[in-house]
Formats: sequence, C-alpha cells, structure tokens
Amino acid sequence: MANPLRRPTTREVAALAGVSVATVSYVLNGKVERVGEQTRRRVLAAAEELGYVRSSSARSLRLRRTERVCLVVGSIGVPAYDQLARDLSDAADAAGHGVLTMVVDSPARADKAVDLLRQHVADGAIIAPSVPYLSPAQLRALADLPLVVMSNAADPDGFDVVRTTEDAACAEALDHLVATGRRRIAFLGHRHELTGELPTERHAAYLAALDRHGLDRRPELVVDGADDRVAAYRSVTALLAGPVRPDAVFAASDRAAISAILALRDAGVAIPDEVAVVGVGNLDEGRITRPPLTTVGPPAMDFHDAARLLFERVLATGERPAGRVITTEWTFIRRGSA
Repeated sequence: MANPLRRPTTREVAALAGVSVATVSYVLNGKVERVGEQTRRRVLAAAEELGYVRSSSARSLRLRRTERVCLVVGSIGVPAYDQLARDLSDAADAAGHGVLTMVVDSPARADKAVDLLRQHVADGAIIAPSVPYLSPAQLRALADLPLVVMSNAADPDGFDVVRTTEDAACAEALDHLVATGRRRIAFLGHRHELTGELPTERHAAYLAALDRHGLDRRPELVVDGADDRVAAYRSVTALLAGPVRPDAVFAASDRAAISAILALRDAGVAIPDEVAVVGVGNLDEGRITRPPLTTVGPPAMDFHDAARLLFERVLATGERPAGRVITTEWTFIRRGSA
C-alpha cells in the first residue's frame, strides 16, 4: 500500500508520462522551448495525477536564493503594518517572490529573527517602523543581506534607511495643543515606550514639548494603551477618574486616539471643548470618527518606495547600491478633535 504522506518524485512523474527525468525538469521549470506542447501537457497531467509538488528547498539550493522576502514587524494588527505588507506583496508578486512575516516583540524574538535572517531564510528583509528590541549592532550584522530599515534612528550602514519627519510634526501638534490653552496633556503610549529602555520619538516629543512650554511633567498623565484599542479605551477611562483630569490626550497611535474618542464620548466629555485628542499615523478611519481625528502622519499611507528599494537590492546582478536614505514627509493634520 502506498504511503499517502510520501512525496512523489520527478522520476515517478517521468515514468507515468513516458519521458525522461530531464524532460520533466524542463517542463516544471518553465523551459518549454525545449519540449513540444504535447509532451508538456503529458508531463503536467502526470504531475497532477500523482500530486507532485516541487521542492522549494531543493530549488533554493540550486538557484542560491529563496524567492521570498521577509517583513519584520513589532506586532500584529497594526494598520500601518497591514498596508506595508500589501505594498511589499505587490512588489514581491511583480518579482516572482513571496513574503513571510516575523513578529519581534521581545529581546528573545529579536535574537531569533536575526539568527534566521543570517541563515538566509529570505533573500532580503524590510524592518518595519517602530519595531523595538533590534539594536544597531544587530542591524549591522544583517548588512550582507539586502535590507531596508524604516527608522529615524538608524544610519545606512550597508543597508537602506527610510526616515520620516515625524519629530517635527509631533512637535507642531503638541505646540498647537498648548497654544489652544491645554495645560494637562496626557500621553497614551506603547508599553515599550514607557519602560525607559526603548525611548521613542513620540514620547520624547511629548516630554520636550512640556519642557519647552514650562509645563510640569505629571507621571499620572503618562499611561500605556497605544498597543491595542481595548487597552487605550480603559486607560483613558482611568485617566478621567484619576487625580489629575487631562484637558488633552496625545496618543502614540491613531488606533489608540480613536479609542480615546470613544471613551470620552461614552463618559459624556465634549471633544475638543473639554478634552482635545491628537493621534499619530493618519489612518483613514480617523476621517470618520466623531469628531474627525486630528493627527500626525504622511499625507497618504504608501510604502511602495520602501518595497522598491528592497527589490533593487534583491534583484541586483552586480554590486549592490551603497546605503541610501529617503525621507517621507509627515505633517500635522488638524481636524475636529483638536
């Protein structure tokens, strides 16, 4: 009795089709100019009948490439990461590649991701924005791999860097809050931002604005919750019941800012009259909140440039380009919530 778990071989396909193993190889690798149409059809029919599937590992060894690229993200469910995955997949489809995703949300997973990438599980990688725990030394260790790093902190050291003008746009948003009379501005941040181990531009911009305008740093107004919608809602609800009631919320993500709007509305708080809300990211969803969300971000969420840089490296036939830097402009986008 045949083992249903055993993979059919090219030799078996060749025997069923009545051709040589070399002919099977030509057909399955697309070298149709070497065989006739009738022979090609016979080989494909035999492969389908046997359930033959090409070994990607063997093909990778032969071609010395995996025909896939990697997207490294900090978490799952982030709208910006979803758009990045779509844009990268578009570029991968055009190049005949697939896309695999790694989630780096701890030091251990950062180490594992670096180990796997150094083993060349992919032909190249994009490090998404706001991926914590990957150190400059770890990025340098990946410099022999086609790599694009989306970070304002990274320098092009054998890889390309995509930067934004996030810091200036956040500063403008915070200055606007102060100019409209806000003095008790809460910060709704990501967990990794508030540990002190991994400072980010958004938290740094918040602290710098307080100092610039002579406002007290109030620890009770700094809370986490930007990682998911439910946590953000609960954090803002707790802020409203706390000892210092905020008159503005600066959220480190638009999804957290949208939850802040929901929490404030449910509590009967007028937005922006009593509490203003500003997010980061410029999600389309922010246009349909009530009131529409004031935010910081790019005019449109588009990551095709990052994908283009990666595949220019992956598909380079000669010497790869030196490390390049491109900058995406971010702006303060004022709407009804502030």
